[in-house]
Amino acid sequence: MWEQIRSNQIRSMVLVVGMAAVLLVLGYFLGLVFFGSGTGGLIIALVLWLVMNLVAYFQGDSILLGISKARKITRDDHPRLFNVVEEMKIASGLEKMPDIYIIDDPALNAFAAGRDPSRASIAITSGLLQKLNRDELQGVIAHEISHIKNRDVLLMSFCSVLLGSIVILAWYATHMLFFSAMYGGRRSSGRGGGGGGEAIVLLIGILLMILAPIIAQLIYFAISRRREYLADASGALYTRYPEGLASALEKIAASTTELKTANQATAPMYIINPFRQKGRPAADLTSTHPPISERIRILRSMAGGASLADYNAAYARVHQGGGAILPSPALAAGAAPLRAPTPESAPLEPEPGKVERTREVSDLMWRMNNYRTVNCACGTKLKVPPNFKKSEVRCPHCGRIHPV
Repeated sequence: MWEQIRSNQIRSMVLVVGMAAVLLVLGYFLGLVFFGSGTGGLIIALVLWLVMNLVAYFQGDSILLGISKARKITRDDHPRLFNVVEEMKIASGLEKMPDIYIIDDPALNAFAAGRDPSRASIAITSGLLQKLNRDELQGVIAHEISHIKNRDVLLMSFCSVLLGSIVILAWYATHMLFFSAMYGGRRSSGRGGGGGGEAIVLLIGILLMILAPIIAQLIYFAISRRREYLADASGALYTRYPEGLASALEKIAASTTELKTANQATAPMYIINPFRQKGRPAADLTSTHPPISERIRILRSMAGGASLADYNAAYARVHQGGGAILPSPALAAGAAPLRAPTPESAPLEPEPGKVERTREVSDLMWRMNNYRTVNCACGTKLKVPPNFKKSEVRCPHCGRIHPV
């Protein structure tokens, strides 16, 4: 596994350098068009690249969690979720328990963030927590812990911040060029160069500003797609139950609810592309992730075991002998037999049904939004909002008056 991680890191750093090169070339032409000096634009781009990398390293996880409106919870808030994360943390050998965040959104999705395993976080939506049973939840958590274990999350944070910078810079520059052309402004150098040369520089600058975000996104997607296969393989290994993750992916893909807080820069961070056409399930073919149906077929083809070698063989079968997805050194680990599904009526911790999960998540969301609960003798639970001004509240079912 470490050979695969190292291979991914080397390949990914090459791609990150490629994204940085796009930013620097964009800066160079911006300097030519607006300041008459490519060197000046290059220096500005270098400074921006350095600042963005420092921000991504030290605050990338906080930015992603903030954009997603994720809120940290404690073990007391949801013991079952913490238990599942702890199980997968032990199975993966991760040295530290990740922080757990909840996104108050009915969409089904999850992502991991953090610059290293000692400062890692997992964020899941309330919709996901409500809809998945224990085995499916284990599969999703194992997938996200795989991203942490395989050192994916720091790189993806770097790429998302850099991609956002390139898109914003290109958008700003394109609008400046548009207004410059409208009002006849000259942004290039006036040191004797012919009008034809200035027109060529301007044309190249415009083309680059249009193409730079597209090229950067292609680089970003090239990083994310292959990593999803490795995270699926590792997730199946940690749970010893590939069907759990396959069933979870099926439910997430079938959901027609789009995640409101997702954007183009953060989309590849999620377990499945968060974007949807209105009222439709997730598209099978997306630029940010491998085909969903293919990922599910691979997991369900792991009939012999849950090891990386079993996943590799399943991948080859689904692609009809089209090659391996994992390098041979990563396949040297021993066998990992499949386990049975978790029984719905386990003696120590019974599996909650749909109604219980809905009530569990609903209560969590009320508490997170600072609602107070008043328990009435008739069995009704009254939810009192934090801005409630009255000193007492009446039960709508039995009419009892309760002090607030």
